[in-house]
Amino acid sequence: MIEVKNITKSFDGVTVLHDVSATFETGKTNLIIGQSGSGKTVMLKSLVGLMRPEKGSILFDGRDIMSMNTTEVKDLRKEIGMLFQGSALFDSETVMGNVMFPLVMFTSMSRGEMRDRAAFCLERVNLKGAENKFPSEISGGMQKRVAIARAIALNPRYLFCDEPNSGLDPKTSILIDELLSDITHEYNMTTVINTHDMNSVLGIGENIIFINKGYREWVGNMNEIYTTSNQALNEFVFATDLFQEVRRYVAANGRRER
Repeated sequence: MIEVKNITKSFDGVTVLHDVSATFETGKTNLIIGQSGSGKTVMLKSLVGLMRPEKGSILFDGRDIMSMNTTEVKDLRKEIGMLFQGSALFDSETVMGNVMFPLVMFTSMSRGEMRDRAAFCLERVNLKGAENKFPSEISGGMQKRVAIARAIALNPRYLFCDEPNSGLDPKTSILIDELLSDITHEYNMTTVINTHDMNSVLGIGENIIFINKGYREWVGNMNEIYTTSNQALNEFVFATDLFQEVRRYVAANGRRER
């Protein structure tokens, strides 16, 4: 579990996060949503230690990253997996080499052990047989799955995902959502996903934090979001006619599980 308590972050005198508190639960898909410029990206970067708030605390199962020294932060990062928006694969490395990278950097495993672990992670994301391909030889959806395999290579306790469906078609996006959800539950990770994809919000949002103009304005889940009275959230989530129709249908008939 990650607990954020009263964090504030400013840039050049402009406050981007205002006294924000939130809880990201273990074994659930925790989503941070909000419009561009709302502060959700700053929130995610603060959680992983790429930015330091002026005040507040960020507790990883009781350990405050704000009070850690450099060595302690480095040790904590060994427990963190990160899925970047553009996958961030190394073009000159094979799929296998990309997944092995964090193992080379942060473990004392033998080469054989690293290959076995990487092969296991690739099989888990349904990429068995793609080990010797290069990123340029596989699709965007496959690249994203390679990035997920790399993110879980160190068997992390915490998984952070920045816009995991960016640039993907709707069908592939659903597959990535389902994979992230399955992995979260299977390994009992604390997964935090920064997204503006409403299909993700309504499909896998077990714990949703809505950031609006730097304030934490709403917390709930994918079922509660259909009946919220928060106007800013309604305007954000149900901005299109399609999602308005979905909301009216669910209100009348209830939500069906996928």
